[in-house]
Amino acid sequence: MKDGRSQEDYLEAILLVEQKRGSVRSVDVAEHMNFSKPSVSKAMGLLVQEGLIEFVEGKHIQLTREGRVLAEKVYEKHRFFTDLLKKAGLAPQAASEQACLLEHALSDEAFDALKTAFLSKM
Repeated sequence: MKDGRSQEDYLEAILLVEQKRGSVRSVDVAEHMNFSKPSVSKAMGLLVQEGLIEFVEGKHIQLTREGRVLAEKVYEKHRFFTDLLKKAGLAPQAASEQACLLEHALSDEAFDALKTAFLSKM
């Protein structure tokens, strides 16, 4: 996949759909992300090539160990920044949208340092 942010968005979407529905199909990801089915199908093929997902029984998407680790890291960043921005006064929707930008901008090292600094003050 050309764009690491796009890859992370897809992995996060798969994780969220899995948490909500238990199983994930490409159509569920397309619905969740409001993307076309052909776009999602192409992205899923790339994620399979990269070893981040696999298809079970031909149509159910499953995160690989590596894919799950990446998805959970992105989602952790998203939740952290959403909560932080809501506490700073942003409306929930605006906080979530801005968190989506921030979750891709920081390295894991910078995020861990920021998280440690904020959690130690709470």
